[in-house]
Amino acid sequence: MIARTLPSRWLVAACCLIPFAAGCQLGANHSAKHVPQFGIIDPHQPKELEMVSMPPYVVEPPDELEVAVKPAVPDLTITTLTVQADGNLDLGYAGDVYVAGLTLGQIEQKLAQHLYAYSTSHGGNQKQTFDVSVRLVNGSQSKFYYVLGTVSNQGKFPITGGETVLDGILAAGLRSNSLPDKAYLVRPHPSGAGDHVLKIDWIGIKDRGDTTTNYQLFPGDRIIVPGGKPPSVLSSLLGGG
Repeated sequence: MIARTLPSRWLVAACCLIPFAAGCQLGANHSAKHVPQFGIIDPHQPKELEMVSMPPYVVEPPDELEVAVKPAVPDLTITTLTVQADGNLDLGYAGDVYVAGLTLGQIEQKLAQHLYAYSTSHGGNQKQTFDVSVRLVNGSQSKFYYVLGTVSNQGKFPITGGETVLDGILAAGLRSNSLPDKAYLVRPHPSGAGDHVLKIDWIGIKDRGDTTTNYQLFPGDRIIVPGGKPPSVLSSLLGGG
């Protein structure tokens, strides 16, 4: 007799809990409406289908550089060098050269001058000049954008020059209580300058293929994804979150 009544009791309990879970979901939707939408839409910003070339690459720690010198310098035996935390390249017996904040072309010129001075100070031919080639190894190691807020993988992501808002949000991953339709992009600016906050039309990007706010990302950009109230355990178990 008891075995027959248990299923009925569970059924009654489930019927009572389902409206409660639905009410929780309605409450979460109501709270989401009160999350503000920040930023403005700027149609003149670089974006999907209208991207621009990145500015000249500025080297910073811990970028790896491949250095080739002609003619060869006997005391420079290492060709792959890492920019150290203090901004220097360690050339071994040839000394250190400060390269942080310089472009690759500027580093080539600075290394050529440094090696000439080193060579002549060690009895080298004063008419001998050096041709230097500097390249990044395995792309950028120091340039990132950030995705913050209610996402699965909050943090920094390497930037190569072709990333967009859509790439950034997908890379970070959305959670059940993420509100990507309230997301916005913040660009870094010097102290005292005005804030640069761009609204993201997530529905337009995702559902309509509208590229207006699928902005091209640049080093230092921050994508902020707000979140609503996390779903309750019960709501999640019953498919409400």
